[in-house]
Amino acid sequence: MPTDTMNLARQHLAGVDPELGPWMQRIGPLQLSQNPQQPFVALLRAIAHQQLHAQAAQSVLARLWALSEGQCPDAAQLHAYTPEQLRSCGFSAGKSAALHDLAAHQLAGHIPDREQAASMTDAELIARLSQIRGIGRWTVEMMLIHTLGRSDVLPAEDFGLRSGFRVLRQLETLPRPRQLAEAGQIYAPWRSLASLYLWRISDFYKKIPTPRPD
Repeated sequence: MPTDTMNLARQHLAGVDPELGPWMQRIGPLQLSQNPQQPFVALLRAIAHQQLHAQAAQSVLARLWALSEGQCPDAAQLHAYTPEQLRSCGFSAGKSAALHDLAAHQLAGHIPDREQAASMTDAELIARLSQIRGIGRWTVEMMLIHTLGRSDVLPAEDFGLRSGFRVLRQLETLPRPRQLAEAGQIYAPWRSLASLYLWRISDFYKKIPTPRPD
């Protein structure tokens, strides 16, 4: 997004939440960006990364790419791969079934490309794409933020966001997703940017050494 727009967004967040402002200064300027990949590819990658460390997921994807002459398979190729072929890449039985369902939805025209997605609301995309096996609301919200660059998404079920908000508000326990969703309304229309900061707050807090008892 343009620098001026992001500056206004950061000013808005600091203005509506005085407790977030000092953290934003400490962390530095963050900004929303888009990944040029298509939603189909983003969802395929998301399935591969579920419950795996990033490096392991990349290895699984590399083996899948190798089946497709070194590139991401299209929907027809993916749908044609047998469960055994997908298992040989490192996908579990559940993920293999999810990939086949993803390919079937793409072939049926149910997954919009970037141009089509631009005319759909966040809620419409979540409702449509969460019908795919293995794809839930959180996965679609990650795609909205990191692939499509949507500006007003706060994945309230995300553990990292809840952890960051707990640190921000100095709460004794993690907020429930509904509590975070309600509290996060003040960040609109820049809830995605607020999410980036809450993730960074959570990451920063993890690095603080725990005091040893005397």
